[in-house]
Amino acid sequence: MPAQSHSETLHRIAAALDAVSVIFARFTPGAIQAEYKSGHDPVTEADKAVDAALRKELLRDDEGWLSEESVDDLTRLEKRRVWVVDPLDGTREFVAGIPEFCVSVAMVENGRPVAGGICNPATKEVFLGSLDSGLTYNGKPAQASQRKSLEGAVILASRSETKRGEWKQFENAPFKVRRMGSVAYKLALVSAGLADATFTLTPKNEWDVAAGAALVESAGGFVRTLDNQPLLCNKRSPLLSGLVAGGSFLRDQLRALLSAHVPASSRQP
Repeated sequence: MPAQSHSETLHRIAAALDAVSVIFARFTPGAIQAEYKSGHDPVTEADKAVDAALRKELLRDDEGWLSEESVDDLTRLEKRRVWVVDPLDGTREFVAGIPEFCVSVAMVENGRPVAGGICNPATKEVFLGSLDSGLTYNGKPAQASQRKSLEGAVILASRSETKRGEWKQFENAPFKVRRMGSVAYKLALVSAGLADATFTLTPKNEWDVAAGAALVESAGGFVRTLDNQPLLCNKRSPLLSGLVAGGSFLRDQLRALLSAHVPASSRQP
């Protein structure tokens, strides 16, 4: 895809993230009511307002739309270019007042996340990137970790997964585990080299990971499903197996680690 096209896409993403920052200014993390969807997932007025604003800012007639907070329109399957967004990833953290939530926006072309933007309104961090332009973190060029060994690496883990004991199997591993909310925010931090890698052991939806995956790959890192497949999006079912992402030099070591510790049966959605 021509660089000019990605540049225009990133401009649209940046403008959309600017627009929703105004919406977040109306809410106070830790002091907002939540409703609960099926599966006990919380949703707030912020989720809904941001979803509407992103749709207004981003969507054009020839593009598809997939969002956690929108009714799925399967005509997206006929589109070459599809927006995959999570208006508020880390809603539990937002409700609890923990600054680990973000807005996640990805452009998917022919199934591949090619550009993305993630902003954390609480920390004022903005990550923008595309496969042909690289990554910026708060406006400055950044890249994924160049670490060559898991020894001493910082691996970001799901707070809920560790709470359930799913990371107990890694407690004697040579890396440091940092627990956090929001898989999208974890992927963004990895993209900018602020952590070395992350992986999730449970299935995720496309809107959870598409933007973060685009950012990691834009920054020179790698992204694979737990089945060691490239991430492909805009499928009829948005549910994916778990994901692993990190600096490119850690790919084989992480693959070996997960092959040894994660049962094959748990890698399927």
